[in-house]
Amino acid sequence: MALSEQYLDAEDLHPIDIVEHLAEHHDWQFDRIHDDQIAMAVEGQWRTYSITLAWVASDETLRLICTFDMEPPKDRMPALMEALNAVNDRCWAGAFSYWEEQKLMVFRYGLILAGGQIASPEQIDTAINAAVMSAERYYPAFQLATWGDASVEAALQTAIAEAYGRA
Repeated sequence: MALSEQYLDAEDLHPIDIVEHLAEHHDWQFDRIHDDQIAMAVEGQWRTYSITLAWVASDETLRLICTFDMEPPKDRMPALMEALNAVNDRCWAGAFSYWEEQKLMVFRYGLILAGGQIASPEQIDTAINAAVMSAERYYPAFQLATWGDASVEAALQTAIAEAYGRA
């Protein structure tokens, strides 16, 4: 049965309710922070990713943020920024940024549901999986560019192949 079949009769279904159901379905740890926000922990190959989804009614967007800790040496920050630019050139759905104060690598994505559209469980599940797969794919490149003293081009060679596994 498709994930969306469980919601066929639901009118005005809140996107975070769908996310909560997906978290239960995948057996992910989660915390419903607010009616419009949920936080989850999703285990990947390289690390556990913190994922937060928030529904912003004012712009009708389901915002996804996937984070993981990263504390590059100060002298390697230019290499990290160069790697971020190169990686973002390869990402079509979502983008990475680095929050220096929090020491977090961040993957952000927004699912725009303008005009009262309703997100399907498959759309949300795909967005979560895409965030985790992107983090898994580029994590080694960020590590090599900042700690391995590799050139950005050499570091990105580790990200050529798709990551295997499932969030």
